[in-house]
Amino acid sequence: MDLTEIIKAVAGLGGLSLVFAIVLAIAFKKLAVKVSEEERKIKELLPGANCGACGFPGCEAYAKALADKTGEYAPNLCTVGGSETAQEIGKILGIEVEESEPKVCVLRCKGGKDEAVERFEYVGPGDCRSNHILLGGNKACPYGCLGGGHCVSVCPFKAIKMGPDHLPVIDPEKCTACGICVKECPKQVLELVPRSQLIYLACKSFDKGKAVKNVCKVGCIGCTMCVKVCPYEGAIAMDGNLPVMNYEKCTSCGICYNKCPTKSFIDRAPARPYATISQQCDGCGECVKVCLFKAIEGEPGKKHVVIKEKCVGCGRCFEVCPIKAVTMIGALGYAEAA
Repeated sequence: MDLTEIIKAVAGLGGLSLVFAIVLAIAFKKLAVKVSEEERKIKELLPGANCGACGFPGCEAYAKALADKTGEYAPNLCTVGGSETAQEIGKILGIEVEESEPKVCVLRCKGGKDEAVERFEYVGPGDCRSNHILLGGNKACPYGCLGGGHCVSVCPFKAIKMGPDHLPVIDPEKCTACGICVKECPKQVLELVPRSQLIYLACKSFDKGKAVKNVCKVGCIGCTMCVKVCPYEGAIAMDGNLPVMNYEKCTSCGICYNKCPTKSFIDRAPARPYATISQQCDGCGECVKVCLFKAIEGEPGKKHVVIKEKCVGCGRCFEVCPIKAVTMIGALGYAEAA
């Protein structure tokens, strides 16, 4: 092949490439999906985590769905962006956005390596799904956490790590309540609860008491003690053998936590307040009637006193005192209300 033929071939390929480039450029302009101003603004507001918590494959898809204004999708589905982002999206779309309670993920199981019985030693891939496929997992409790750390691997925000008891530990500061770990958990022991909720039942076993005791030291035995001692009607009710909490009615007073014989509840409060009674006290005794921990003493008609060591900070005495002589000192803000 002489030089002339080589030049012709190169020129021909170059010309063909140029034609294709022009055709592609025209096609790109003609077929390009136009992004509305609203979609662009919404996309800029979203955090770009692309975690899928909103139900879409990414922030861009969610922004487009909202901008289409079908009314099918709520503007507050982005848990990472939170309430502030939802409000800004509402402004762009010209709609009102309802305030939603921020949530956090919690583990509904306390059955670690020292508390829960194992049926066999699992040797295999270090994740809960593989363990679960094998006869439902190695835990004797069919409802308990398998401790394989699958939630750790799927959390896009590094909010979960495994603790020394082979149970996941969730960092509430990093958790965005995206719900990915909740969906991925084969045992469904991870749950989203309101961030303001301090008390929750860390057990999901529907088995009867004896069966629970045989497999776990800290499992709920369905004794109904929590239902009996709860002062707020409807805050705890039994569903078969398992207490179910209504977080809208629960005040996180902590009475159920302190009365539970198997310590199946968890208190997320970093500290609890304690009651103190002022000189105004006329000794009516209403506080004594509601205190389930014998933490208040005094003769009728005379000033009563609080035994600080017995006080659990539930605030019941504060609620019933007719002359507001009780003050709650400490963590949960009762003192402000007084």
